[in-house]
Amino acid sequence: MMSKLKGYIQLTRPANLPTAVADIVAGVAVSLTLMHGVEDAAAMASAHVGSILLLCLASVLLYASGVVLNDYFDRNVDAIERPERPIPSGVIPSRSALAFGLVLMCLGVLSAVMVSVLSGVLALFLALTILLYDAAGKRHVLFGPLTMGACRGLNLLLGMSLFGEVALWWMAVIPILYIGAVTLVSRGEVNGQNRSHITLAFFMYLGVIASLWGLMFYAGISFIYLIPFLIVFAAMVLIPLWRAYKNNSPANIRKAVKAGVISLILLDACIAVIFAGWTAGLSIVLLLPASLFLAKQFAVT
Repeated sequence: MMSKLKGYIQLTRPANLPTAVADIVAGVAVSLTLMHGVEDAAAMASAHVGSILLLCLASVLLYASGVVLNDYFDRNVDAIERPERPIPSGVIPSRSALAFGLVLMCLGVLSAVMVSVLSGVLALFLALTILLYDAAGKRHVLFGPLTMGACRGLNLLLGMSLFGEVALWWMAVIPILYIGAVTLVSRGEVNGQNRSHITLAFFMYLGVIASLWGLMFYAGISFIYLIPFLIVFAAMVLIPLWRAYKNNSPANIRKAVKAGVISLILLDACIAVIFAGWTAGLSIVLLLPASLFLAKQFAVT
């Protein structure tokens, strides 16, 4: 019984779930500031805490469904490359994993619908994009990373939909570019030898950093607030990436992917700082210790 419970928990990638919450909080911070200004954002957040929690729940459930279904569709490959995972090891039957993933997905969409029609529509599109990636998209060199990135872009927009509208929809390009880079790097987790992917990912990471810098000028904030968050974010993703390039082993590549996934929290913190100030960014950074702790207990990829 305990082994099955642990298996189901492993399927959801617990260490990654705080990153889904970070997307929502960043999107909410942008929405609150645009609608009510920095001064009133905190008060409005308190007034809408129920809706914010529902969006966080929707995001976590949808993310969990995505990684569960990913393992379901990868069960035959994992039987060869990662036989220790819950499905190929026989801890969780494949049909049970499929049902578990679909239930999580439906509950995620339902949670979003309870906030607004737009939130529900975005959650539905996110669910369909997750299915597209898991079932077919990830097998394509270019389409796979873009589809995975689109999932994160939609998740950010889901947070922005708190008040039933999304003003800065084009900001979804930032997580699309970022997760596209992380997904490219992950192509070498099993066999290594992916320096060309790492090189392209490096320039995509630079594009993300440049986008955040440009977003700072768009929002009209002082660089003093963003710089500390941006430096930590850049260091967390670029140092492991360099090590993976220098020693192009599966172990180093996995570390680079792990750093990329967890550093989503810092990326979201940068977005929050730009629109809602350093306190909003710090509130997202507080998710980092939980993610790092869980990463020591459960696999990130």
